[in-house]
Amino acid sequence: MGATEVHQLTYGDIKAATDRIAGRIRPVTLAPIDPGAIRTAHRDPLDDRPEEPCEVWLALEYMQHTGSFKARGAQNFIQAHRDAQTLPDAGVTIASGGNAGLACAWAAQQQAVRATVFLPATAPAVKVTKLRGYGADVRLVGAEYAEALAACEDFAATTGALASHAYDHPLIAAGAGTLLEEIRHQIPGLDTVVVAVGGGGLFTGVATAAQHHGIRTVAVEPENCRALNAAVEAGRLVDVTVDSIAADSLGARRTSAMALHAAQQDGVHSVLVPDSEITRARQALWDHRRVVVEHGAATALAALTAPPSHVSDRELPTRLPRLSRNYRPRSGEKVCVVLCGANSDPSGLVH
Repeated sequence: MGATEVHQLTYGDIKAATDRIAGRIRPVTLAPIDPGAIRTAHRDPLDDRPEEPCEVWLALEYMQHTGSFKARGAQNFIQAHRDAQTLPDAGVTIASGGNAGLACAWAAQQQAVRATVFLPATAPAVKVTKLRGYGADVRLVGAEYAEALAACEDFAATTGALASHAYDHPLIAAGAGTLLEEIRHQIPGLDTVVVAVGGGGLFTGVATAAQHHGIRTVAVEPENCRALNAAVEAGRLVDVTVDSIAADSLGARRTSAMALHAAQQDGVHSVLVPDSEITRARQALWDHRRVVVEHGAATALAALTAPPSHVSDRELPTRLPRLSRNYRPRSGEKVCVVLCGANSDPSGLVH
């Protein structure tokens, strides 16, 4: 199925992906945050029940193959086509020097499939080296991503190679959703999962699985990188300006139709956080746990650590009460924060 075809992800898609990639990816590791480290929401003064700290866990998905959750979707994408005998001799192709490109190249190597990855000629040498390390045929075209993408599309059209996408494909999103299945098995009674959102592949998969199990999803974006938030506000897909410290992994100008559909379901909350809080959360992970993640991963944690008073000048629409600037768990709430990737330069951290 092509990315342009309408497909609303279902829990059945995620169950199929879970079975399909079992044993082919690393199961997620979870680590608890110290009790009391995350503040809970203010309670009703008339509520006389004893106060309980919230229970917060970190899903260390940055330890996944290739350093991000995207290995799940890439593996599901290629394995599904292999099962259906629709893998062409020309293999797979993608235009991405980021986590999606790495994941595609890795999954292809695992399945002994050819991978051709297109990048602009300005791509950092370290990315090219990484991709070639996974056996990919790297083609450098043009000065901008749009030119590399056009070349990738031409290559797919002329060779018959299977075109992959960073996030806007049901097999990619379903693979990402397998993460929630693993998390809930390790945290019985999970109430809430917190994920950062870029294009929306991880969010779509996780939110679809979470809704099936009655689990709340908190979708977190940088204030100036808000493709999903803006789509929810407008009630349709819209293009947004991309200007954030986390733009390298969360910098989608437009979310997917699948993501918007998932965000419009019950139990989804949209949160925007400023870059300053993203940087602070990333530094805190290093200071307290010696964990280095990319800014996109720290964005999810920032929703829980940003102070209520830290707001931007832009007022959120009052007609959408599910949009806010932080997320405060309730007393006793069980929360899991997904640290989705760690392909990051650690030099910006204060040692």
